[in-house]
Amino acid sequence: MDTIKRTIERIAAPDASAQAAAAERQGRLTKPEGSLGVLEGLSIRIAGMQGRGDPSAEPGAVFVMAADHGVCAEGVSAYPAEVTAQMVRNFTAGGAAINAIAGAVGARVVIADMGVATELPRGLAIHRRKIAYGTRNMAQLPAMTRVEALRSIASGIEIFEEEFSAAPFGIAAIGDMGIGNTTAAAALASVFTGKAPAELVGRGTGLDDAALERKIAVVEKALALHKPAARDPVAVLSAVGGFEIGGMAGVILAAAAHRVPLVVDGYITGAAALLAAALAPACRDYMIAGHLSADNGHGLMLSALGLEPLLNLGMRLGEGTGAALAMGICKAACAALNSMATFEAAGIGGKL
Repeated sequence: MDTIKRTIERIAAPDASAQAAAAERQGRLTKPEGSLGVLEGLSIRIAGMQGRGDPSAEPGAVFVMAADHGVCAEGVSAYPAEVTAQMVRNFTAGGAAINAIAGAVGARVVIADMGVATELPRGLAIHRRKIAYGTRNMAQLPAMTRVEALRSIASGIEIFEEEFSAAPFGIAAIGDMGIGNTTAAAALASVFTGKAPAELVGRGTGLDDAALERKIAVVEKALALHKPAARDPVAVLSAVGGFEIGGMAGVILAAAAHRVPLVVDGYITGAAALLAAALAPACRDYMIAGHLSADNGHGLMLSALGLEPLLNLGMRLGEGTGAALAMGICKAACAALNSMATFEAAGIGGKL
């Protein structure tokens, strides 16, 4: 708990003077004011986050957290739980979508076992922070103990700190892997947004209508059983969360404490962002919504966070793929701010 408390205490507001400097430069660049649209405001936001008038969104690091979920016993996923471990091995081999997309935007992929249900082979390039071999079935018992919930958040912070100390990066993103984790994410989001599970639960890995109704009922049952309240975010995570969701919330907190922009990916990371914001409202200022997931309910999560997605490409894979794509937009926004000529320097007449 001390790790979490110290990290939250270090989160400061964005630097207003850096934002002002970036905004002033934007007004002098060789373009009509506002003509680069969202890129202009994005570069100004990143300047404030980093506390510098010439922000840089490179290099990048994508933190992919993996864990299994006991609620899979309720038939809430179209895929078997074994896929989680199989995909972790795929990440380490460089064969997943996140490896391809992160490579394309110049970001490294950081993989963490937060609670995969099997023992992963030795020699894999991963952070081994297994809290337990998957959570318990939240429809029957709390998903984890309070101590385990705190450990998952603290572990996310520690992983960020280790990676940042070894090779600093200018922007970070979070991604997930965990069969059954859309059920946990929906339950968390229901508590933090106040929306009914039916408004938030989606088809995840491709459920049919009957399975979707069963999934909604499972979330409703878990919430009725545990009655988690948003005023105690750790208790919410303990009751209906996932180890990887806690880990991603920890990464968000650490990024904010280091003034590093943090790109939120899709549905599962949206739940982690809601958890982080409940723990430390100031960390919202360091979040960038990478994209709007095609999973039902993600837009409600982003609205609750006050975030507008940069992309809407119909993606719903997870792994941090949408966030990694958005890193490229962040890089372009900073490059335009820093590299474009001003009207004065280019000898071009400005607005009359």
